[in-house]
Amino acid sequence: MATYRNKLFAAASVVVAAGTVAVSGLAPASASPAASPVAKPAASLSASGTEHFQIMTTSETARRTHMIADGVFTAGGTDVSGNKTDTIIFSGGTFKIRHFAGHGKQSFDPATCLLSVNERGNYKVEDGTGTYAGISGHGRYHLRILAVAARNSNGKCSQRKQPVAFEQIIRAHGPLHL
Repeated sequence: MATYRNKLFAAASVVVAAGTVAVSGLAPASASPAASPVAKPAASLSASGTEHFQIMTTSETARRTHMIADGVFTAGGTDVSGNKTDTIIFSGGTFKIRHFAGHGKQSFDPATCLLSVNERGNYKVEDGTGTYAGISGHGRYHLRILAVAARNSNGKCSQRKQPVAFEQIIRAHGPLHL
């Protein structure tokens, strides 16, 4: 299982506030900035506050994942992961999340085949287009991976087979200006 664990641990170090994995049919929602006491046309709307991002997947190999944002704006869409920068695609525009290596605990139990990764780090939001032109922000993320390795014919945890179950959730939050 060491090779498989090393692969996942390496992926966990790269994966941060923006994710890694497969999108299977999530229709992007449009961004809608938080309600303002005075109605303004969308083009002139400017808002600041805390933004929350949640990224979720059940595949350890895909590069696209589901993402939901809420706070200054609310949207659902796609995170396309990169080594250091992810591209977030929502209806109406895109932006980048640059993520930095995290720190945390990783463990593997050879008796139960359970892999657990718990990591925290920082991110920066930048380079918006469309509705997200001028977006800026930063914050902290928490990455959590749980996986159960398949067993081989000898009953030992296999490093060559796909896991029986895989779950990754990234939660991030921080100040954002749009």
